[in-house]
Amino acid sequence: MSNTKLYLYPVWLRIWHGINALLIILLGITGIIMQYANMESPIIKFDTAVSLHNFAGVVTIINYIFFFAANLLTRNVEQYKMKLKGLTDRLVKQGKYYMSGYLNGEPKPFKITKENKFNPLQRVSYVGTMYVLVPIVIITGVALLYPEIIVEKVLQMSGIRLTALLHALAGFFILIFLVIHLYVITIGKSPLRNFRSIITGYHEAE
Repeated sequence: MSNTKLYLYPVWLRIWHGINALLIILLGITGIIMQYANMESPIIKFDTAVSLHNFAGVVTIINYIFFFAANLLTRNVEQYKMKLKGLTDRLVKQGKYYMSGYLNGEPKPFKITKENKFNPLQRVSYVGTMYVLVPIVIITGVALLYPEIIVEKVLQMSGIRLTALLHALAGFFILIFLVIHLYVITIGKSPLRNFRSIITGYHEAE
């Protein structure tokens, strides 16, 4: 019997997803170059990195506003809602699957459906990234573009330094999320199966 195909990723979500991934990579590369300004980068010069970083930052803001609005206007926002009751148990169960169950050929503890595209760990990480880390990066990034709006001192610490630290930390965790995300989507019957899903919009139910 052939697998059932579920249409989980509409066109707007796939386009946004691709643009967002490219922006994260560009912001990550240019951000690292800017962090080590005293080192001559063989890839991009410092001044170019700053311009590209600022440009990508503005596009990220526009892209995020689109994402936020589209989620509110479609049922996709339901995918980011979490039931707190029993959440720890579900996270542990999914974590065990990633660490050993998958390697032992065990079935997925949480099947993908139209109502639940994300497993518990995915949902927590996506909510944390899109509704906590990305807003922090955007807010601190805008503040660093216009440093005159930053409070001079926060708990005896330079406001600009604190803002830059928050910006760098949030950006670092987003990059970590991207790396883990790329690994997780290779888990399945075929490493490229989930990549095809985000291109075609269809997921083959197991």
